[in-house]
Amino acid sequence: MDPSDQKHFTDVDYVIFAALLAASVGIGLYYAFSGGRQRTTQEFLMADRSMSCLPVSLSLIASFQSAVAIIGVPAEIYTHGTQYWFIGCAYILGLLVPAHVFIPVFYRLRISSAYQYLEMRFSKAVRICGTLTFIFQMVIYMGVCVYTPAFALNAVTGFELWGVVLATGFVCMLYTTLGGLKAVIWTDVFQTVVMFAGQLAVIVVGVQKTGGVSEVWRKVWEGNRISGLNLNPDPTERHTFWTLGVGGVFLMLSLYGVNQAQVQRYLSSRTEKEAIRSCYMVFPSLQLALALSCVMGLVMFARYYGEDISDTLCNSSSEAMVIYFVMDMLQGLPGLPGLFIACLFSAALSTISSALNSLATVTMEDLIKPHFPAMSEARATLLSKALAMSYGLLCLAMAYLTHLMRNSVLQVALEIFGMVGGPILGLFCLGMFFPWANSIGAVAGLFIGLAVAFWVGIGSITMRPPTLDCGVILLPDNTTAIQMAVSNVTQSKPSGLKRFYSLSYMWYSGFNCCTVILTGLIISFLTGPMKEDDVKPGTIYPLLGKLLYFLPEELKKNFCCVTPLGQTVAAQQTSPPHHEEMNGVVSQEKTSQDERETFLPEENTHVVIHETAV
Repeated sequence: MDPSDQKHFTDVDYVIFAALLAASVGIGLYYAFSGGRQRTTQEFLMADRSMSCLPVSLSLIASFQSAVAIIGVPAEIYTHGTQYWFIGCAYILGLLVPAHVFIPVFYRLRISSAYQYLEMRFSKAVRICGTLTFIFQMVIYMGVCVYTPAFALNAVTGFELWGVVLATGFVCMLYTTLGGLKAVIWTDVFQTVVMFAGQLAVIVVGVQKTGGVSEVWRKVWEGNRISGLNLNPDPTERHTFWTLGVGGVFLMLSLYGVNQAQVQRYLSSRTEKEAIRSCYMVFPSLQLALALSCVMGLVMFARYYGEDISDTLCNSSSEAMVIYFVMDMLQGLPGLPGLFIACLFSAALSTISSALNSLATVTMEDLIKPHFPAMSEARATLLSKALAMSYGLLCLAMAYLTHLMRNSVLQVALEIFGMVGGPILGLFCLGMFFPWANSIGAVAGLFIGLAVAFWVGIGSITMRPPTLDCGVILLPDNTTAIQMAVSNVTQSKPSGLKRFYSLSYMWYSGFNCCTVILTGLIISFLTGPMKEDDVKPGTIYPLLGKLLYFLPEELKKNFCCVTPLGQTVAAQQTSPPHHEEMNGVVSQEKTSQDERETFLPEENTHVVIHETAV
């Protein structure tokens, strides 16, 4: 961008932005010097399993609502219209399944890392493979999260790019290392409020300067930005109801079901009911966050409809366009530009801090403690803090590589989760829903799933058409230059292997998850399926037994669809926990009897229906 077109902060904006960073560090310092002072791994990594549902739910939102979403979703709506909004339909099953399948299994096993489950269900080799895959996924994603807002801010305001990257990274490392999971969760609460306030301020001012709600609606309607329900079943279509509403369910499950950053928050809750309740409370907040981002994209389109601003933003990304719009709308209103930038970096900080803490947890619990069981608590805590800082430095290194990505940051981020998160989801589903799957099938399924995932992902990147520079030229005749150019490029449908590479990125999670499950089951049967008696009690969710409820009990047992969950409960009540030092406070063993009687209490079914309707 031409320096003469760049927007600039006022002193008030700098003060607000600095206040955000100072408040985040202050929360970390508070929890570093209060309570137990983060002297145990239980407090540092699991917040003493003492959190209530409200802060946990807000932290779950902040972890998902990264800076990538804050500027990526408006850019998506601005460029392609409101079709992406249908991903909100995936939030229903994407949160119901974790609440009533994954959370009960993980919580009742009294684990600290989600990957401890894999060792209980399969073997130590499967646990290590799952842990290393998760580390690889999160390290790459952290680079996208920390670089994206800094790059967009640099393009529009002239902020020093790497100065912003380093400031974000070091502030995040500081409060994560000092305050542990409690600091991460409570800074997430603060940053979630800042995120909503910043987006709301931009929308209100933008609508007012565009001419009111009716004028915004007229322009986005004339500009064909209001998308209807696209029921095209073609899996290569980028966004349809099926890719977003069905494919998005698998993406949500990989995020809210088995991702360690989220699982760790569930396990930090005081009780299982609190964990489930926090999952329910996420739903309306996620819908609100999605609505604010989508409306912001529509207001941005209406603001520049009919104007040619290609000279200003010709070489800038659509994400930089979002920052330009914000600065353009809020210029002359001291403090508001700073509020939105604080909103943007709140999203970045919350996501990165969650990743740092979860990476430290899995490295400590899955890779180090099993080999050094006699390590003292003080040394383990110190090492956990060192791991969090080390991953922070690695995050800064990965940020340097992010600019090599050519596509929109929203798509890049979701591709990462699809290519790596999909196989991880498949591994957990294989173990939790199919009792006959064995460890050989699990390892083979994971590696084949990852190989297929990267084959398709890298193939789609190499076959992707070149990026067009005319994405911000808005024409008054009900179309845009980008629509005209794309229609010219994509008139001929790809065929053969190219069509396979054209699979919508929203199907990556589902496709890769199914690949792992099918491959794992086939190899398990070829190498000798695991007998139900050999499966550790409590590691299986009786999905097939519930789906095949109409079959006689004896036939269901032959299909290995029945799991003695009642025996699991009795065993847990009469024997001490397997990992005493990682099982939280003693009071949590006094879980109420009604939570333990059945895996999914029938009497709570009406609550599920009520929450879903909301």
